[in-house]
Amino acid sequence: MPSDASLAEAPRTSPFLPGVPGALDAAWRAALYCFLPRVIFLSWLPLVLAGVTLGGLGWWGWDDANVAVRQALDGWSVSHTMLSWLDAMGWGGLRAMLVPLLLVLLAVPIVVVVCLLLVAGLMTPAVVGLVRARRLPQLQSRHTAPWWQSLWWSGGATLLALAALVLTLPLWFVPFFALLGPPLIWGWLTYRVMAFDTLADLATPEERQTLLRLHRTPLLLMGVVCGYLGAAPAALWALSALTLVLAPLVLVASVWLYTLVFVFSSLWFAHYLLGALAALRAAPTTSSNLTQPATP
Repeated sequence: MPSDASLAEAPRTSPFLPGVPGALDAAWRAALYCFLPRVIFLSWLPLVLAGVTLGGLGWWGWDDANVAVRQALDGWSVSHTMLSWLDAMGWGGLRAMLVPLLLVLLAVPIVVVVCLLLVAGLMTPAVVGLVRARRLPQLQSRHTAPWWQSLWWSGGATLLALAALVLTLPLWFVPFFALLGPPLIWGWLTYRVMAFDTLADLATPEERQTLLRLHRTPLLLMGVVCGYLGAAPAALWALSALTLVLAPLVLVASVWLYTLVFVFSSLWFAHYLLGALAALRAAPTTSSNLTQPATP
């Protein structure tokens, strides 16, 4: 681990993709911080909560959910057309896997949202405090957002993301969109939630708005990268038909992988935004209402 004094420089910029070099710099620092004992310990908290809850639901409700989805497909003419097309293509063996696959596609977004909200609510404040103490101890807190404001922001972004997922669900069977659409939606959600929670207890509303405006492109790119990383645990479901039999256990393993991804995401956003906040306050062109604490 490099010395903390060497970590205090602000994100660098590029004339072509402003903020991207700083995002890359923050990425490797976040990867190193993932090996800190405190971070490893904190990463288990969302896993335990989400794993017990979702694993229990999967164990006791998996068969009933399969029956409900199968009945819904039997009453939907489009499903009969799709099954006939599979038979014509010689893929009749996929019939037995269609219902569990659709159920997984419906369950995974819930897993992702639960993990994201748990990490944002439980880990992000601790992660931000850790990065601030080790890298930028001189960075002062000038505003603390009330808990309901963070909940409102995260809840609103989550509802928009879920609405986008539901509206685009039929397009998930299109190969190109399946590789592009969901990670973009998760990336936008990650960017909105992580950026707000990272700055919630440090930046004033004016500073937060300025940072989100100036660094919107790198923050969105970071969120999209995290979205693609978050898609990796779905590969567990493609290993074999055995994963469908062990669905509750695989679901818990997916929660663990999703949690690791979001832990890294939280550290990544913390390193980038705390450096950007320090640079904003140190910039000579920064307006007085951003550089000075609000007077009572």
